[in-house]
Amino acid sequence: MMHRVAKMMDLMPVHVRRKVEPLLEVVDMLSAVQNTGVMAGFLPSFARGFVLRLGELPTTDMVSGHAAHFDWTYTSDFPEMRDLYSRAKQGQWDGEVDLDWSIGVDPRSPDVKLIPDHFICLDRAAEYGIRLNSKEKRALLHDISAWMLSQFLHGEQGALYAAAQVTESVQWMDGKLYGATQVVDEGRHVEVFHRYIDEKLEKLYIINDNLFTIIDSVVSDSRWDMKFLGMQIMVEGLALGAFGMLYKWTEEPLLKNLLRYVIRDEARHVHYGVLALKEHLTTGVSERERREREDWVFEVSLLMQNRFMMYEVYEEWFEHKMSRRQWRELVLDMPGLHEFRQVMFSRLVPNLRTIGLLTDRMLPHYDAAGLLQYMHGADATGLSGDQYLHELDADRERSMAAAE
Repeated sequence: MMHRVAKMMDLMPVHVRRKVEPLLEVVDMLSAVQNTGVMAGFLPSFARGFVLRLGELPTTDMVSGHAAHFDWTYTSDFPEMRDLYSRAKQGQWDGEVDLDWSIGVDPRSPDVKLIPDHFICLDRAAEYGIRLNSKEKRALLHDISAWMLSQFLHGEQGALYAAAQVTESVQWMDGKLYGATQVVDEGRHVEVFHRYIDEKLEKLYIINDNLFTIIDSVVSDSRWDMKFLGMQIMVEGLALGAFGMLYKWTEEPLLKNLLRYVIRDEARHVHYGVLALKEHLTTGVSERERREREDWVFEVSLLMQNRFMMYEVYEEWFEHKMSRRQWRELVLDMPGLHEFRQVMFSRLVPNLRTIGLLTDRMLPHYDAAGLLQYMHGADATGLSGDQYLHELDADRERSMAAAE
């Protein structure tokens, strides 16, 4: 059946196919959600992201009805979080002062590469009659870099607003103090990513529909722990892996230094989420609520594993040359995107283990999805930003030595 549908799509004119294919993908995504409760919760965000395409507008309003929790005793009763707050104060930096914006960036330079040539492999594209010369390949790598950094920027804006909401809602005063430092961090990340994209790459892509849907779902949820789970663990945890992969491979010094600072911040942010949720999910939720959160994080993991297909790049480069289905197959085969997914989930899954959401009930699902291989890695409480950076530098040196 699906094969016949694909053949029919390939025969459609491009302008018709462009309207039909995204809708079929929404149906496919919704049908892949195994838990009906999770699907029902996601439906409004799916509608705003994929049907109304609100992410394509210059601005979007997201309504959130969370409660602001006040503590008039100002009790300091979470020592680990108080320590994290102290570390966050010491780790503040100024993007205008600490980064050398005078460095010239040529995003299409073959000598100082934003991302390596091996990030993409277009051998399979030849099956569809697509062959790029070296200049065109450099231009494509530039656009892929701009797309990735644009999604980082959009994710950081989502994290900024979610961090502000969580700071209002979180139950511990020490958590509120730390949360205030994260709001500052996220504002700084928005500043530096936007400046880099605007001044150095000169190309900003709109937010990906999948990312919009996840941010919309998190920001509009009234429960503080679901905001924590969605942003601190899922989005921030996956972003930490993505930043790490780009840090490892980029040869551009300004971007590498920018990512070095951001990774140190992000490691603290994920640590904050793990501390708060480990405590909360142990004592503060019912069995029904725990199962709901177990199901939710698994479905979001699948969504983020399979759905970042860079369709905005496809529409610019290849829409008149191949179908979205063919492009999706090509992207899934790209070495860089394969590593991108691997590194992201190596950072996420151990945190799910530590906060108690990888239960015996869920392990078979993660195993079937190919995600259980990451279960025994270091979680955010055992891997600081500096340790992670050291690990990335050592991994790059080993990879380069093996290639020689």
